Amino acid sequence: MDSNLPGYRITRQIGVGAGSKISIAIEFKSGKIFAVKHVVRNSPDDQRFVAQIENEYKVSHGIDHPHIRHSFHIHRVRRLLAVREVFLVMDYIDGLPLETARPNRLNTFLTIFQKVADGLEAMHQVGWVHADIKPTNIMLAAKGVVKIIDFGQACPLGHRKERVQGTPDFIAPEQVRRLRLDQRTDVFNFGATMYWVLTSEKYPTAIRGQDARGGISLVSADKPIAPIELNDKIPVSLSNLVMECCRDNPAERPADMKQVAGRLVVIQKLWRKHRDEIRGKLRGAAPSEGEERPAPAATDEERHRALHEDEPLGHDDGHAGAEAEPPGGHDAPKRVDDSVRFNSDTVSSSEEGP
Repeated sequence: MDSNLPGYRITRQIGVGAGSKISIAIEFKSGKIFAVKHVVRNSPDDQRFVAQIENEYKVSHGIDHPHIRHSFHIHRVRRLLAVREVFLVMDYIDGLPLETARPNRLNTFLTIFQKVADGLEAMHQVGWVHADIKPTNIMLAAKGVVKIIDFGQACPLGHRKERVQGTPDFIAPEQVRRLRLDQRTDVFNFGATMYWVLTSEKYPTAIRGQDARGGISLVSADKPIAPIELNDKIPVSLSNLVMECCRDNPAERPADMKQVAGRLVVIQKLWRKHRDEIRGKLRGAAPSEGEERPAPAATDEERHRALHEDEPLGHDDGHAGAEAEPPGGHDAPKRVDDSVRFNSDTVSSSEEGP
C-alpha cells in the first residue's frame, strides 16, 4: 500500500475516525508494528480534522503512561506551502474497544476502571482534560492492557470551548453549557461510561438528537435512575459512586480521578473479602480444638457465585475477548463523522479545532 509516510510500510486499513483513516504500519528500521492515523485536507472543511490530529499529538506525545495511548511522531505533507496530509504514528493496540468487549464480571470491571482512572489522573497532572471519555475510547487487550485513546477533543484544564463538543450519551452539563472544563468533566464522562457498562442504559444527558434544522436538540436532562435499580447485581457503594460522578454540579462530584480510583479500590477490596468469606463456607473444613464451628452451609446462590472467578454483573454480550477482531478491524473508533451537524455519536457545532 503506497503512502507518503517515510520510514514505514502501511499494510492495511483497520478503522476510521473523525475525518481520518487508521491503518497498521511496519517501521522499516525496527520491524515494529504501529498504528497510523491519516488525515487528508481536501477542502477547507477538513481543517478541523487536521486541527484534531495535531491536538492529539500535542497531548499524547507528552504523556508516558501505561494506560494512555502514546503518539510517537507526526509527519506533515505540504503541497503549495500548505499542509495537505498528516500522519500520526501511535501505539498499536491489538484489542477491542470497551463498547465491544464489555466486562461481565465485577472484579474485571473494577480493575478496568481503576486503570482508566489512573490514566485520566496522569492527563490531569500535566494539565489536560480528555473531554470525550466513552466506551469506544477505552481499548482492552490481552494481559490486562487498558488504554485510553483519541485525544482530538482534549483541552487544557480550565479551558472554555467556543462550541458544544462531546458525545451526547456521555457529555457533561458544563460541556453542553459551554462552561470551563476541568478534571471533573472527565469524572462525569467516566461515570456515564460506568453507568452504561453496568446497566446497558445510557445516562440521561441534556442532548436529545436533532432539531428540525438538523442541529443539536438541548433539553433538561431526565431524572436518572440509580444503577442498582436497573441491575441488582452490583454493590450499593458502586452504584452510589456512579451517581456522584454524574452529578449536575461539578462541585458535588468527586474532586478528581484520584478520589474515584481510591473508592474503586475500596469497593474491590470489600468485594474480594466477601467472596473469600463465601468460599470459606464452601470449604467446610472441620475446626481445630478451640475453634468455632464452621458457618452454616452455603446457599445455592452463594455456591454458584463462589464457583465463579468473580461476581456476574447481570449482562452477557457473548464477546470472545481481546483476541477477536471487531467489525471494521482493530482499533475502529465508533465516531465516523465529527461534522457540524448532529450525529448519533459525536456533536460539534463548529468547523474549528479543539
